[in-house]
Amino acid sequence: MNSRLLGSGTALTALALMCALPAPAPASAAPPAATARALPLGAAGLTETRTTRTLQPGVTLTRIVRGADAPAMAWTVEMSIPGGTGSPDPDAPPTALKDRASADELVAALRRDGFDARAEDVVTPALADYTGGSLGWRVRVGRFTTQTAATTERTRLRTAGYTGSALYTGWDGDPGDRGPWRIDVLTIDPHRFRGALDASYGPDLEDRETTGELARAAGATAGVNAGFFVLDPRAGAPGDPAGVGVYDGRLLSEPVNGRPSLVLSETGTNSRVTRLSWKGRAVGPDGSLPLDGVDRVPGLIRNCGGTADDVPTARPLHDATCTDPDELVAFTEDFGPSTPAGDGVEAVLDAHHRVVALRSPRGGPLPDGGGSVQATGTRAAALTALARVGRPLRVQGILRDGAGRPVVASPRTSIVNGGPELVRDGRPHVTVAADGMVKPGDPSFFYGWVHKRNPRTLAGVDAAGRTVLVTADGRGTGSLGLSIPESADVARALGLRDAINLDGGGSTTMVVDGAVINQPSDATGERPVGDALLILPARSPAAH
Repeated sequence: MNSRLLGSGTALTALALMCALPAPAPASAAPPAATARALPLGAAGLTETRTTRTLQPGVTLTRIVRGADAPAMAWTVEMSIPGGTGSPDPDAPPTALKDRASADELVAALRRDGFDARAEDVVTPALADYTGGSLGWRVRVGRFTTQTAATTERTRLRTAGYTGSALYTGWDGDPGDRGPWRIDVLTIDPHRFRGALDASYGPDLEDRETTGELARAAGATAGVNAGFFVLDPRAGAPGDPAGVGVYDGRLLSEPVNGRPSLVLSETGTNSRVTRLSWKGRAVGPDGSLPLDGVDRVPGLIRNCGGTADDVPTARPLHDATCTDPDELVAFTEDFGPSTPAGDGVEAVLDAHHRVVALRSPRGGPLPDGGGSVQATGTRAAALTALARVGRPLRVQGILRDGAGRPVVASPRTSIVNGGPELVRDGRPHVTVAADGMVKPGDPSFFYGWVHKRNPRTLAGVDAAGRTVLVTADGRGTGSLGLSIPESADVARALGLRDAINLDGGGSTTMVVDGAVINQPSDATGERPVGDALLILPARSPAAH
């Protein structure tokens, strides 16, 4: 459970899951996910080992190592390509991918300066809502047997006035690579599971903790990092979910409208992937006002997908921050010790939903069990007219799934954000365009985030109703990581009926019995994150 729980008197009304959810299949409906067919990674016939152990009744951990005997691959230096004379915008900033004319122009210049340069066309596969094909051209220099040699060449290139980075060619995503890959799989069987499956954000939303810290604080048997979150203070409050966050049945972060999310129950039954939208209102005796968000810095919408007046878009746009100077955002005590400070007005609410103060500028502590509504820009006057000291002001909202049905979460429900969707009804269904990973005019983002191999965290449910949590190490020579298409292939090979990508990269972490068992890719070690999915042991009778 979360470190601090609020009572039923909080200003943001709790929600209970009322959608028609499928009943879990019989225990014999399918083999355990981690004992399914060999992973479709790399060349055929690679060695693959699986080691499985039981962590607690109904919970197994399987480590899969594929291609452990793979020979080392080459290192190279990948160049930043400026806009060449053939580019539509010669003054555009340098990027990893450009048109062929710009790439050829850079190759020619590098060769004149004595570097072994080449241009390579980057071709990506078609996905559910993306046609694939050529993303653009990259420029690389040399092939080296060690990272040290590639780094030395990068230094020489910088001295000559060029910009590039040393990288391992095993991260490119070529289907014929021989590995290695290292993947850890947690499987929760609801027919035997007597513990609790929970999402935790720690003491408050606005601070980050490592997955290990969250797991140890909760006494968890195991856990993985969960949803995307704000990292840069210029994009909001670091640690705040960048998308939906429902904890113990309470909506503490609104969804990126239309993006997929993972819905979990404490008992491990009826896990599902669904697309969510949200509408909220602040309701007073004389009217109501539409809300823009919950527990986030007003004006900053990480991953976008908000309201029609957001700039540059109301659609999902991954790793981007949309803006809106005129917002109404509700707050609970869960946000942190103090609400965000700034220009505007804040209606402060007590535990009985009564307005106890109107403060301007906004920002400050909240009453015990209370909340607030902040207004910025043109919304400030409207909130001032609606919220009167001593009178009630209630925050109301409703989540809807992709079919438009209300999703009302019980106190045993957790929902975390993610994207893209990977598998639907047992078939590949990678929705990179709908989920904002395709950025017009910026193929380099797709190249680095979707096409190339990275550490990944995946989650889903198999045909027998088992919840499956997966981490894949990456950004190293000991484990290549997964592209997004490969992530979908792995999910299907593990028998998942529906699956979603969670936050990955340096966030990817799996903790078992308080210890990190994978290899996080950040140079500083385990990364503090926004929230985590935790598997808790069964409570003793005395704890009830």
